[in-house]
Amino acid sequence: MKKKNQFRMSTTQIIMFGFFVTVIIGSVLLALPISSANGIAVPYLDALFTATSATCVTGLVTLPVVTTWSFFGQFIILLLIQIGGLGVITIMSGLMILFQKRIGIKDRILIQDALNLNSLSGLVRFVKKVIGGTFLVEGIGALLYMFVFVPEFGPRGIWISVFTSISAFCNAGIDIIGENSLCNYTYNPLINFVTSALIVLGGIGFIVWWDLIRILPQFRKQGIKAIRSLTLHSKIALSSTIALIFIGGIVFFLLEANNPLTLQGQPILKQLQASFFQSVTTRTAGFATLPQESLSNASAIFSLLLMFIGGSPVGTAGGIKTVTLVIIIASTLALVRNKNEVVLFHRNISRYTLSKAVAVATISFLTLFISTILLASVTNADTIDILYETVSATA
Repeated sequence: MKKKNQFRMSTTQIIMFGFFVTVIIGSVLLALPISSANGIAVPYLDALFTATSATCVTGLVTLPVVTTWSFFGQFIILLLIQIGGLGVITIMSGLMILFQKRIGIKDRILIQDALNLNSLSGLVRFVKKVIGGTFLVEGIGALLYMFVFVPEFGPRGIWISVFTSISAFCNAGIDIIGENSLCNYTYNPLINFVTSALIVLGGIGFIVWWDLIRILPQFRKQGIKAIRSLTLHSKIALSSTIALIFIGGIVFFLLEANNPLTLQGQPILKQLQASFFQSVTTRTAGFATLPQESLSNASAIFSLLLMFIGGSPVGTAGGIKTVTLVIIIASTLALVRNKNEVVLFHRNISRYTLSKAVAVATISFLTLFISTILLASVTNADTIDILYETVSATA
């Protein structure tokens, strides 16, 4: 009998391998002289770091993007951001659909695991919606950005608009405007609104998108009561996202209104605008309209909490996820009240879901804790600065 090769990669291993290959190819391309603005090849370690950061949409860079990379290099970075935001498996599935390749049961299981879905039915249609919806939202965002960037930068403003839109939607926080992120547009309402909208739409999760679209016809008949038809996942994701944005905005306003390095002296409406933008972008995106080094210690610590939480599942954002946070809080309250069951929106939360939430939070915290210790052992930087870096990378 012929021995068959028994080695088979699990779906998790395939996803990790896909990211690994993407990062390696991206780093090699970025290390080429053509990717550099001055024609001299960037050190491979910097290229590798940039490729990893772009693919994992962390927003961390060792070199300023706007001055280091040529158009080709910026295009590679943007491509990595798009792949990282949508996910390697989603991109691969989209290419298979585009070239009319058959998606078998193994491919469907892989897509299901990558997108954290509960059913194998309708996966191809879901992938099409995700990719189509992403390009539509990013396109609208780019068009709106052009009203500001084209008059300011000329034809280059078109590229800046496209890059910023994709980066914002994918919650990457990388831009090619300047070395101080969006600080030149702190009180520009269009930039603030469009960027915030893109960040929220990307971070809230694709499942919530289609759930909201599904109940739209019911709004005509039932009004706000139609929200009751949303799935438990969508209810948790939407309510927690709105709560975090509102609470975060108020907290930043209270902490920074009298800070002479950030908001002091500005009209209250501008202060609120900057505060709520900080609340939105801090959780995953990494854009900044306020100099982060000028924030008060209290704001910096609060920012770390928001960064650790992140966005919602099956979206472009990182973090432990809003749904994870809500489930853990609900479980804690149930324990305090001596309740045997965890209930959210009149639905019982299964033991498996609860265990999964605890595991995600625990692993993330341990990774953050160990990374902070390791980084602190090789640098004399301020503790809050170190935590900013490690939380950004972890989340």
